[in-house]
Amino acid sequence: MPEKSTVRVPSYRKHKATGQAVVTISGKDIYLGQYGSKESRAEYNRIVGEWLANDCQLATAGPEITIVELIARWWKHAKQHYRRNGKATGTEANFKPALTLLKERYGHTEAGKFGPLALKSLRQKWIETGGSRRYVNDNVARVRQIFKWGVSEELVPPAVHQALACVSGLQQGRTEARESAPIMPVADAIVEQTLAHLPAVVADMIRLQRLTGARPGEVCILRPCDVDTTSDVWSYRPESHKTQHHGRERVIFVGPKAQDVLRPYLLRDKEVYCFSPADSERKRRAEQHEQRVTLLSCGSKPGSNRKRSPKRSAGDCYTNDSYRRAIHRACLNNDIPKWAPNQLRHTAGTEVRRLYGLEGAQVVLGHSQANITQVYAERDHQKAADIMREVG
Repeated sequence: MPEKSTVRVPSYRKHKATGQAVVTISGKDIYLGQYGSKESRAEYNRIVGEWLANDCQLATAGPEITIVELIARWWKHAKQHYRRNGKATGTEANFKPALTLLKERYGHTEAGKFGPLALKSLRQKWIETGGSRRYVNDNVARVRQIFKWGVSEELVPPAVHQALACVSGLQQGRTEARESAPIMPVADAIVEQTLAHLPAVVADMIRLQRLTGARPGEVCILRPCDVDTTSDVWSYRPESHKTQHHGRERVIFVGPKAQDVLRPYLLRDKEVYCFSPADSERKRRAEQHEQRVTLLSCGSKPGSNRKRSPKRSAGDCYTNDSYRRAIHRACLNNDIPKWAPNQLRHTAGTEVRRLYGLEGAQVVLGHSQANITQVYAERDHQKAADIMREVG
């Protein structure tokens, strides 16, 4: 969307032939009533205001806009909306599977004619291609969300979204869609086995996440300026976090063991990310150089054997994906059961719940509701077995 300060607002003019006020928008003359009247001024303000609010485009009547046009408008909105602290969150990328099939099957259909049967057709296609029940339900919800946005912009008749809302989600045991396996805690023994095959920076990220129960993204974006070290238990307030848009504060407490892991990484510029792929790559290359047996005069010099324009280069901050890829690569190359960083959060939550109860796990994991914590912190079945051994 162009900056408001650079937008040339269409002028209020007099149409000499009819004596009416007129405004020209996108090459279309819109008559406003008697020139100079309060009514024509009010109509002008209304039309121009709606034009500015609609990304400097005239509102299109619902039945006239096609689904391809609706998707294009929504995508432009999503690129601006899904941002946090000036950076894209990547949420719009989750919509791509839903948008691809919607556009492929119904792209040239009028948005006002898309109904529940069409949505069910998309749902069945996702089932047939092997999508899990949760994946299918999420995609259905995303299609509904696009049409809901279209209603709010007066691009789609309200009845369309109301009809799509009647398509219920797939229920467990009542659908052909497969069930996705729940995310389970990862055993500490497997984590320790993996650490030996990881770069030192990634290994320390894992140790810190395991000790604090932080989300993978919260570990990736940690900076010295975000950590308060004035108390015996440090507090880390991430620059951004998952529930920030709900107005909630996120505080991660760092105990003595985690402090020992983090302390060396705080000795840098306060605005620089603690865990940097570029730092990790430099350390890896330095270790390779130390293990070199070929004389410098008989082989490539350090830094000379590199591509000029590599497709991927080490950045200043790990992402959720690069963090996960590093772990998966170590597991794959060393015949270790594959696991993901988010499982560390489940492991930490389960341990805290076993020692300090559900409320303790809730406050450590930063959940606003205890029922969310129960998803992350597995129940201690051993404790139930011990109780029944005594009373059962």
